[in-house]
Amino acid sequence: MTYVGQFYQEKSHLVPNEVLIPQDIDEEAVKALVDTKILKPQRGEKKQLVNLAIKNARVSLEQKFNLLEKSVEKTQGAIENLGRLLQIPTPVRIESFDNSNIMGTSPVSAMVVFVNGKPSKKDYRKYKIKTVVGPDDYASMREVIRRRYGRVQRDGLTPPDLIVIDGGQGQVNIAKQVIQEELGLDIPIAGLQKNDKHQTHELLFGDPLEVVELSRNSQEFFLLQRIQDEVHRFAITFHRQLRSKNSFSSQLDGIEGLGPKRKQNLMKHFKSLTKIKEASVDEIVEVGVPRVVAEAVQRKLNPQGEVELAQVAEVSVDYQTEGNHHEP
Repeated sequence: MTYVGQFYQEKSHLVPNEVLIPQDIDEEAVKALVDTKILKPQRGEKKQLVNLAIKNARVSLEQKFNLLEKSVEKTQGAIENLGRLLQIPTPVRIESFDNSNIMGTSPVSAMVVFVNGKPSKKDYRKYKIKTVVGPDDYASMREVIRRRYGRVQRDGLTPPDLIVIDGGQGQVNIAKQVIQEELGLDIPIAGLQKNDKHQTHELLFGDPLEVVELSRNSQEFFLLQRIQDEVHRFAITFHRQLRSKNSFSSQLDGIEGLGPKRKQNLMKHFKSLTKIKEASVDEIVEVGVPRVVAEAVQRKLNPQGEVELAQVAEVSVDYQTEGNHHEP
């Protein structure tokens, strides 16, 4: 019933002259959802069409459940095999970290969480790096691991069964120092190194760290690849958002009367710096910015416009005084 209503409420689906339904469906309820003729055929070709639709729906549903069951089996098998491979309990909860910065600007780190082999997006976390100056991945990793698991320890949060670091031996060893030596926690830590094509290449684990042999066609390799791709995507997305926000703020710095709150309102309303550049003074005023400040915003973002206006004014003056103006 719910599906019938949703299907015909979509604009792309035209309502037919009549809808055929099985005997056990409430005819009045369907009529309330679809403004057309509703039939419950008892015999003949229309009855055969209804029977065929029921059969096809049943087959499709069974196929969907089979695929879901196989997917669950593969995912469960992947985390169990990964646990056996690393000789640790099945890593039901995996937390993975990656850093992102370009030439040291707006350094960030991100954490993604996979539970039973699937992303748990409500548990994802973003970190602005606070104590590191310049592009220092090791120091950034130290800060974010300390912040995350210091809080896990302090607030009694559920620790992961496995930590996966997007990086090589240096980053993993930094994480191990913080986890084991500083915080005294016992959490297995692995590293995922990429090759020169930026593809998942090697799994590092153990004490000392060693390359773990992992079949490129195994489900556990595909799981680790998904985790690495996801944490990289999440970190890069956060970094771009932060850089865009910083760029936006810096271009509006120094405008008298335009504080952080008004900057935030402008960005929230116009969505981008380009849109603000294109906006009229009246449109900026509508966001709650005083007119004199809105005019200052326009001057700051469109300095070429001032040059063009000045040139127009100069031409106008020259035209008006052409008869008595002479070069010395």
